[in-house]
Amino acid sequence: MNKVELLSPAGNFEKLKIALAYGADAVYAGVSHFSLRLRSGKEFTYESFEEAIKYTHSLNKKLYATINGFPFNSQIELLRKHIEKVSKMNPDAFIVAAPGVIKLVKEIAPNIPIHLSTQANVLSYLDAEVYWGLGVTRIIAAREVSLKDLKKIKEYLPNLELEVFVHGSMCFAYSGRCLISSLQSGRVSNRGSCANDCRFPYTMYAKNEESGTLFKIEQSDEGTHIMNAKDLNLSSHVDTILQSGIIDSLKIEGRTKSTYYVGLTTKIYREAIDDFYEEKFDAKKYEEELNSTKNRGFNDGYLVKRPYEKNNTQNLEDSISEGTHQVCAMVEEEGRGCLSKDKLEPNKSYELVFSKYKMRPIDNEFGEIYKDDNRWYIKFKKLQSKKVKYTNQSIVAIQMPLFYQMNCRLIHF
Repeated sequence: MNKVELLSPAGNFEKLKIALAYGADAVYAGVSHFSLRLRSGKEFTYESFEEAIKYTHSLNKKLYATINGFPFNSQIELLRKHIEKVSKMNPDAFIVAAPGVIKLVKEIAPNIPIHLSTQANVLSYLDAEVYWGLGVTRIIAAREVSLKDLKKIKEYLPNLELEVFVHGSMCFAYSGRCLISSLQSGRVSNRGSCANDCRFPYTMYAKNEESGTLFKIEQSDEGTHIMNAKDLNLSSHVDTILQSGIIDSLKIEGRTKSTYYVGLTTKIYREAIDDFYEEKFDAKKYEEELNSTKNRGFNDGYLVKRPYEKNNTQNLEDSISEGTHQVCAMVEEEGRGCLSKDKLEPNKSYELVFSKYKMRPIDNEFGEIYKDDNRWYIKFKKLQSKKVKYTNQSIVAIQMPLFYQMNCRLIHF
């Protein structure tokens, strides 16, 4: 049995490094407005994107370049130049949504594999056969598809790779085909600039046309989040997915989410995958850890259950919750200090979240690292700080030689 790939989001170079350090086999990222995440596309220049591909390849891992937006006629020549430029950087695949863009990629970069975006909404072997005939080597399945239907696709097309989303935001609209953001703010969802209008609170009214009387349907000062879908979390079903033997890649959504989100979700799904193959799968452990991230409430989507079987897919109370834990600092890449997001105090224990390296206890003049109940903690004895500029904000950098002796990246308490 081939081991399934873990695919993580890389919204910028820092998140890419974290995803790879925390166990991703591959990452996906984009540059320019042809990606469906315009914000994250701006995080990369062509130069830094090429550097990111080289860095990923130096670790013997893969980077898939996103060009999954839907171009207008006026953009086609610019898109052609974009494909030519990125293809010379040798990404491991292009993620594409539109049939015309597939044709363009085959013409310009015939040697680069094509992965079909979930935006193409493949639900059946009939559609899969069409895209396979166009040269697509992998299909990122529609979020609405079931594992049973994917098995049927694999029966008809055994050499077609299948990728499924297992974690992250869920769209209110069918496979992301939404015009709400366009109507309300002029930001086009399927060109990468969705304003997330479905997350806003709304107040609903009913009007009597004869009398002109207006009734407020739900009494609430904040309104109600009537379109706010809960986040996908299939961590407890990873064993079921892998037992099917038909899935080639598990994908985590979230290029615009925090570094902590990227690191922790990658870490937990890495553990779930490895635990499955080592026959020690523990669903409760993964769910507990993932609850520490910001989320809108979790549900298990439609891969293992039919839509009509579910009645808990929306969070009507709020657009997002903080999660059970908060990040208070992030260790710098070179390991000589940390960037503090909150107050750090001496003689107080903070939990360490780190990539899958062998940890060891440390006790010196600066602090102590110790293990308790199968978790690792750090307690500072001495803190030294200086003001630094980081992502255009003045924050406190904690100079901690203690960090240099450990392989951690993130801290939360």
